[in-house]
Amino acid sequence: MTEMNASFKLGGILLSKERIHERTAEIADSISREYDGKRLVVVGVLKGAVIFMADLVRMIKDSVDVRMDFMAVSSYGDSSTSSGAVKIIKDMDTFAEDEHIILVEDIMDTGLTLSYLREMLMARNPRSFKTCVLLEKPERKKAECAIEYRGFEIPDKFVVGYGLDYAGKWRNLSDIWYVTEG
Repeated sequence: MTEMNASFKLGGILLSKERIHERTAEIADSISREYDGKRLVVVGVLKGAVIFMADLVRMIKDSVDVRMDFMAVSSYGDSSTSSGAVKIIKDMDTFAEDEHIILVEDIMDTGLTLSYLREMLMARNPRSFKTCVLLEKPERKKAECAIEYRGFEIPDKFVVGYGLDYAGKWRNLSDIWYVTEG
């Protein structure tokens, strides 16, 4: 076990890199079929979604004209729980009107961030708008938000790895781990 500080440590692997890769390929296949012959803007929510999004767009078939963009938001800070307040740090550069957009998020915890971003981006009149979330914690949901492409439902544990972090640490882990106190 790797220790970050005296209060948190890695507890164990929740999802292996092999299982993540397999599910990402399944999602990419669905997206490829749906957007075949179309232009698609895939918008990643920084920083947590970067690794998942990079793997996802590489797996989307060449028959889809994929463009990438990013947004940065904050709702956690250095905490292990969401504050519920969403702050836009970086908006996307692409003009969203009349574009097919898929918003890619690492985790849906309370749903407040995803719900806020969906409402904000829908107001920009995209041709279509869908969400793709690697992880969802149904037990913590406070806001309803449609997820068209879902990786995994997970228990209410704080997780790190594969882009997810705790105070900037552990994003580089290939597997998704749960964190324990101790």
